[in-house]
Amino acid sequence: MLTPAFELTQDCDFLTVAIRVPHARASEFDVYFEGVDFKFYAKPYFLRLTLPGRIVENGSEQGTYDADKGIFTIRLPKETPGQHFEGLNMLTALLAPRKSRSAKPLVEEIGASGVSEEGADDEDEEFDWEIEQTPYEEVSESTLQSQCHYGFGNLRAGVVQRLQDELSEVIDIKDPDFTPVTERRQKRLAAELAKFDPDHYLADFFEDEAVEQILKYSPWWNDAHAEMVASLGKNQEHGDSAALVSFSEEEKYQLRKFVNKSYLLDKTAHRQVYYGLVDILLAYCYEVRVTEGEHSVESAWTIRKLSPTLCWFETWTDIHEILVSFGRRVLCYPLYRHFKLVLKAYRDTIKILQLGKSAVLKCLLDVHKIFQENDPAYILNDLYISDYCVWIQKAKSKKLAALTEALKAVTLSKAQLGLELPELEAAALLVQEEEGAGRAAQCSPSNQAPHSSPEPSDSDSTSSSDTEDSASEQEEPAGTQPSLLTSLQAPLLEEDSSLIIRESGLCRNMASQGCEVSQGQPLASARAPLIEELGDALKMLRVSTPHGVSAGSHGSVEDAEERGQVPCD
Repeated sequence: MLTPAFELTQDCDFLTVAIRVPHARASEFDVYFEGVDFKFYAKPYFLRLTLPGRIVENGSEQGTYDADKGIFTIRLPKETPGQHFEGLNMLTALLAPRKSRSAKPLVEEIGASGVSEEGADDEDEEFDWEIEQTPYEEVSESTLQSQCHYGFGNLRAGVVQRLQDELSEVIDIKDPDFTPVTERRQKRLAAELAKFDPDHYLADFFEDEAVEQILKYSPWWNDAHAEMVASLGKNQEHGDSAALVSFSEEEKYQLRKFVNKSYLLDKTAHRQVYYGLVDILLAYCYEVRVTEGEHSVESAWTIRKLSPTLCWFETWTDIHEILVSFGRRVLCYPLYRHFKLVLKAYRDTIKILQLGKSAVLKCLLDVHKIFQENDPAYILNDLYISDYCVWIQKAKSKKLAALTEALKAVTLSKAQLGLELPELEAAALLVQEEEGAGRAAQCSPSNQAPHSSPEPSDSDSTSSSDTEDSASEQEEPAGTQPSLLTSLQAPLLEEDSSLIIRESGLCRNMASQGCEVSQGQPLASARAPLIEELGDALKMLRVSTPHGVSAGSHGSVEDAEERGQVPCD
């Protein structure tokens, strides 16, 4: 027989069961329901559910079949109209118990009358989250070795010894079967101190652009939590937070594959299960945030490395030491090591717990998937995560709420991590200020005290005067050339007639008026060097006729030159 995919929904008066049977004959099926029992059979599918509330057959029940999708939809009336059925998305808990295939002391729950939350005998019992102190008693080494348990609720022993080769790459503790709890913690603290890198921490502390970007990421539980807070503000009463969390088809399939079983836990083991849940959720929240929801090949390593429950088989006595351990490991192992990420994961965990069992289960299913796809890490599913996925579906909502309040009451500071972070940051800031002051002093101009220069000696005066004389001698030719050129050009440009400059020299129209030579210099002596200089550089340069001179004078000069009547100077 095959267990079909199914989904349960409800309204005030009816419970709706949708069953997907694509290969069944629609003409041959049986449905039975009474009280909390529901059975459906359509060859080759069989489904038996134990409902969280009672239903009744009163003639108002309905059933439809969608042939295209292969889905039976059955509406069943509630025995008490208006009653709210809790845990309809806890598919594993709804399935009827089967024989347990796990080792002792895990037992199968047989003959359960409903989906109870860890039994009705302690329904109203207050859960004390404070450490229970007992007098110290000396125990022998053989007794210590017999107490080396681990796994979900500390119910496993001897597993690592059989799977030493596989687990050596998954856990940090070398021999958990023969390492007592106190020694595990001592070794873990020593390993964290040895791993802590002040340079890496300070680099992330001062250059935190990537960390700030990670802090801006909004995971899926932020929107669900905001909706829950908004609904509580409107209704002023606790709503159904399970409706805010939905499961994918893959997650529903995984829930159907889990074996439904109960766990015999004493009070101490029961508390350890809740503490371990907080530890695992903290590591998961960090992983989701730094990868922004896109898991990578390092995701399995990150979760198990940040959770001492998974990599050191650690047990806890209070919530504060869980936060301290998580904070230390965040600052020692992953890529991003910043205290803000510790606080952000802490607040994310509170939001998930406030959303209830559905949100916690969704996170555990994601962790289960990550470990299942990683070759060595899948063993942690057998030791912890699979049992957590089954157990949380039956956990008491009141105890989960009490755990949330206890977690909110805890505070965490850098000084409590035992890594001397305040002193390290203060020293780094002091060095940074000194380096900044040194750079500022180097960049600023030096202020020197004014002092009187000594009177120059005779030799100095002589040398300076000689220098001035030589400089003046060098400057004289440069200053003379422009004045000479001006004096030579002036009489030529002041002529009334047109001038034609050719390679052969300068020709002047004899019929035009004579030119006046400025500064008393003769034209012939001043014109010769100028003609040679201009003749080398130019082929022909026409100087326009001054205003008032007739255009014909220019032509007469050319005609006379052609006839040979105008002599060339």
